[in-house]
Amino acid sequence: LKVRVVRSSPPSSQFKATFQESYQVYKRYQMVVHKDPPDKPTINQVRLVPVSFEDPQFKSSFNQSATLFAKYQMAVHKDTPSECGENEFTRFLCDSPLEAENAPDGPECGYGSFHQQYWLDGKIIAVGVIDILPYCVSSVYLYYDPDYSFLSLGVYSALR
Repeated sequence: LKVRVVRSSPPSSQFKATFQESYQVYKRYQMVVHKDPPDKPTINQVRLVPVSFEDPQFKSSFNQSATLFAKYQMAVHKDTPSECGENEFTRFLCDSPLEAENAPDGPECGYGSFHQQYWLDGKIIAVGVIDILPYCVSSVYLYYDPDYSFLSLGVYSALR
């Protein structure tokens, strides 16, 4: 048995070279041990969208995200429809005091608030609201379609 410590952040050349193999081990483990379905969302089905009404991806997915938020809040937290309407969604998860910044030495997506959207079969099934900052990523909130709770999307999001 050989054990290797490989830098994942920033990704080292060893990490990049072994990423797919490591991911396949992880996926098999999740399917065998945790009984995850083989079609559980993958990295290719996750979009990082800046929280900005100026951004076309954010604008085009806003209604779907707001509807999913309401469904989640009512099913999981037993909120009433008036407690999780579009205004509440915007105030809680879209209005951010962070300003977007694209530093030359920062990540390609820049710093600021983002919605990390999990897509399956053309629809959003979960959204992780995150802040990307110079020295950390902060998970603000995660909501998901309760019909997909068997995918353990909260755990998947935290690990991702």
